[in-house]
Amino acid sequence: MLTEDMVRAALKNVIDPEIGIDIVNLGMIYRVDIVDGGKKVDIDMTLTTPACPAGPQILEGARRAVIDLKSVYQDLEDVTINLVWTPFWNPSMMTDEAREELGFF
Repeated sequence: MLTEDMVRAALKNVIDPEIGIDIVNLGMIYRVDIVDGGKKVDIDMTLTTPACPAGPQILEGARRAVIDLKSVYQDLEDVTINLVWTPFWNPSMMTDEAREELGFF
C-alpha cells in the first residue's frame, strides 16, 4: 500500500531549480494525505516565495513525481497539489542536511 514515506521519497526527486535542493529537504511539503485506500494523494505545499519564477515548474514536477507512483501502485488515480502560504516558508523549515548544503548554520 502507498504510504506517506513513499510519497515523500518520490517528491525528493523534485529539485528547486534556483536553489538546487529537493522540495522535501527545503521544507516545502507541509502535508501528505493518502485517502480512499491509496486512490488519491492530497498534498499541501508551498514555495520559497510567492514570486518564485519556477513555481509552476515545481508544482507540476511534484504532481508528476507522485502520479508516476501509479506504475507501482496501480490503485492511485489522482494527485492534488494545494499551494498554501500558511505558514509562510522560511529557512528554518529546511532539514539540517539542506541548511548544511547551503551554508546555513
